[in-house]
Amino acid sequence: MPNIKSAKKRVKVISAKSLQNQMLKSQLRTAIKKCNAAIDAADKAEATELYKVAVKKIDQAVSHGILHKNNAAHKKSALTVKLNKMA
Repeated sequence: MPNIKSAKKRVKVISAKSLQNQMLKSQLRTAIKKCNAAIDAADKAEATELYKVAVKKIDQAVSHGILHKNNAAHKKSALTVKLNKMA
């Protein structure tokens, strides 16, 4: 445990930021899983809506520095390919 005041603050700030990052990652994974499930169920309308949500979550993760932009592009591309194959 740190003794210096600034170090104590850093511990608190880092733990708060880690929690936020963990929440965003969880929401991202959930959105992608729901989209994949809708695609597997061949529900075109629901899959399209969930695809939009998943892409939005991916873009938010990039803007918060949780995902690298190339990783995000890969994830979006994979979802797009699955969605287009379904049609």
